Amino acid sequence: MAAQCKLTLQEGDQAPAFSAPDQQGKTISLDQFRGRHVLLYFYPKDDTPGCTKEACGFRDSWSDLKKQGVVVIGISPDNEASHRKFIDKYQLPFLLLCDTDRKVMEKYGAYGEKMMYGKPVTGVIRSTVWVGAPWPMWGEVTYATRTPGARVSSKTSSLLRMMAGIVLRSSRRLSSRSASQRS
Repeated sequence: MAAQCKLTLQEGDQAPAFSAPDQQGKTISLDQFRGRHVLLYFYPKDDTPGCTKEACGFRDSWSDLKKQGVVVIGISPDNEASHRKFIDKYQLPFLLLCDTDRKVMEKYGAYGEKMMYGKPVTGVIRSTVWVGAPWPMWGEVTYATRTPGARVSSKTSSLLRMMAGIVLRSSRRLSSRSASQRS
């Protein structure tokens, strides 16, 4: 089991810009989702037990996420064909991006040295980053965490509860800000 790694991206940081191909080869950039809540999750490999459990957790919560206007994007070093197969096999309704050179993961601190089975190894560090919208400033990291693989099954439900609160607070702040500007 991997030990929890030190988090390099903190809440309040500006989310690093990126572009990467999706499962169809279309280039997707973070900026395309400006003004929306974006959940980025970084995972090691398609169709492995922990990664499948995590992806299916987001899939099973898709209707709640969609109602809240959340964009879910999974990022791994797998290629387009692997992502298409993974999406088809598990009916995943969200984007999976290919980061074969691991540059996006490195920007987010999701690739590097970690402990696995008591030994240091270099690899993908399972991570989740919530890019908030639209208050206080789009692109600000609202939440960031590293999750050891063994905790994946409990991560999704607790993450969704926390996100619902973020969306609600963000909406209230935007409404009160708009009301004060009208006065």
